[in-house]
Amino acid sequence: MTPSRNSSAPATPTRPDEVTSLLRHAPLTRFLVARIGSITAQQMLMLAISWHMYDLTSSTWDLGLVGLFQFVPGLATTLIAGHCADRLHRGRMVAACLGLQAIAAAMLSASTLSHSVTRDTLLALSLALGAIRPFQMAGQQALLPMLVPPKLLSRSMALSTSVQQISVIAGPALGGALFAVNVVTVYLSSAALFCISAVMYAFVRYDYTPPPREPVTADTIFAGLHFIWRNPLLLGAISLDLFAVLFGGATALLPVYARLILHVGPQGLGLLRAAPAVGALCVGLLLARRAIVSGVGKKLLIAVAIYGAAIVGFGLSRWFPLSLCLLAISGGADTISVIVRQTLIQLETPDRMRGRVAAVNTLFIGASNQLGEFESGVSATALSVIGSVVAGGCATILVSIIWSRIFRPLAKRNALH
Repeated sequence: MTPSRNSSAPATPTRPDEVTSLLRHAPLTRFLVARIGSITAQQMLMLAISWHMYDLTSSTWDLGLVGLFQFVPGLATTLIAGHCADRLHRGRMVAACLGLQAIAAAMLSASTLSHSVTRDTLLALSLALGAIRPFQMAGQQALLPMLVPPKLLSRSMALSTSVQQISVIAGPALGGALFAVNVVTVYLSSAALFCISAVMYAFVRYDYTPPPREPVTADTIFAGLHFIWRNPLLLGAISLDLFAVLFGGATALLPVYARLILHVGPQGLGLLRAAPAVGALCVGLLLARRAIVSGVGKKLLIAVAIYGAAIVGFGLSRWFPLSLCLLAISGGADTISVIVRQTLIQLETPDRMRGRVAAVNTLFIGASNQLGEFESGVSATALSVIGSVVAGGCATILVSIIWSRIFRPLAKRNALH
């Protein structure tokens, strides 16, 4: 059933007992627990790779390359991943991706123990992780709407985002603590969590009917891209994330801030990476109980501008507690953006297209995160670390203003439904 596109009709507020009812859906609960494990493992793994790279090379350029090497293979695999998500069992597809990431973490552990890990090793495995992740993300995004009734999707999205942020908090904090032992412990712990989560995803149950067999053509592969291009609201929502985080992301430079600017070491780096998730968790839990029911387009754009302002403040800060606070604000603002955008995308897309639309969304998210890390490394080399972060935050504010002008259907959207 295609959702109504009437943006003027306000959504009916959901009773508080409907929030509790989310966890009564066993497939959703299993999905959320598996999501906690997989994202915690990914956060630990990326924390270890970024610190390991900087420890080996002391180069912001190489930190940027880690992001670039995760992004580039996604250009080749993302649209294929979307086609697979619309043809295969989505839970088992995600499980296979997590199993491959467990193997990558185990390989890093073995090469570190044998003292054979090099800059090229880290870049090669970053390339492999970048090729795998689009399949995981397309499967996850297309799976969630199958687990709950449509009326609970917005709150389910908020709860899923909150779970993600719990993992983003736990992953870097746990990874930073495990660094006190050694980096091998971080890699092995990541591999174990990937395996546990893979098993849980494999047993997520939903009504799955294999689609009719049809030939794989350019039209079927690019169908999601064509669908988004013809829908200005979806195009505006997805491209907003691309450009806002592309310029405003500072994740790749956090090891430099931890070591040279704030002087807090790897444990402090774990807290810096976790701080945005603390703010995101608070906002996500609030929205899981009380959804945004009006003015969603305007609030989305305001949230993006707040995110950019918080990044500017972080770039200028020299005081560790203030830096943590500003990163938390950025995470809270970003969560509003994520929940509004992802809910709109799911409600505006028929299920037969969700995998391919999710794949395009994954490509844009990958560009904003991984390519954003490369952009941060390059601009830090050209402008200095602080100049790069401040300029990026200012660019994000400018993006929110421009998008409010050129994507009117998004800016004027009143209700999610």
